[in-house]
Amino acid sequence: MIEASSLTRNQLRKRLRDARKALAPAQRRAAARGLYRQLSHHPLFRRARSVALYLPNDGEIDPRPLLRSAQRRGKHTYLPVLSPWPRTHMVFQRVRPGERLRANRFGIAEPMRCPRRQRRIWALDLVLLPLVGFDEQGGRLGMGGGFYDRSLAYRARRVTWRKPTLLGLAHECQKVDRLQQASWDVPLQGTVTDSAWYVAAKAQE
Repeated sequence: MIEASSLTRNQLRKRLRDARKALAPAQRRAAARGLYRQLSHHPLFRRARSVALYLPNDGEIDPRPLLRSAQRRGKHTYLPVLSPWPRTHMVFQRVRPGERLRANRFGIAEPMRCPRRQRRIWALDLVLLPLVGFDEQGGRLGMGGGFYDRSLAYRARRVTWRKPTLLGLAHECQKVDRLQQASWDVPLQGTVTDSAWYVAAKAQE
């Protein structure tokens, strides 16, 4: 496990990105299967009617088996779509099996923009987030763009607002001892890897 306190956020981000990108293709496929086993039969996933996921990039753990499973079960599935303006924002849009996708400005596949199929994040049941690093206290280190933090900023104004459940998805090599959280960082209820659940203490209260 990496000790985060001795590194800047940028140094930590680089080290963790390098660690996940160093995983061999067979390890990544095995991790995707392990993640599926961890989540697919869990009550949080089974009960959710609307689930937001992501498509893997830069060595992120692959949630596509979960996406296909959710669609087979009749759930409404959503992917992030970058806003044309302001360019620092994103929305969540429903995606159906076999739908044509296109690459956004970061080279990540996303649905063709269709406002009538978009949904506010607070109306979703479960959001499965990508991350660069995580700790057992619900801390999340992202890529640095702040897209998810901006989308979830409303939670700071609504203390009792429970939706959606926020779970990070990661490889075990992305775990650190403790992340220093900035004021704009939105904590997770937990993080799921291919071999374990790490539920934040506050989520258990």
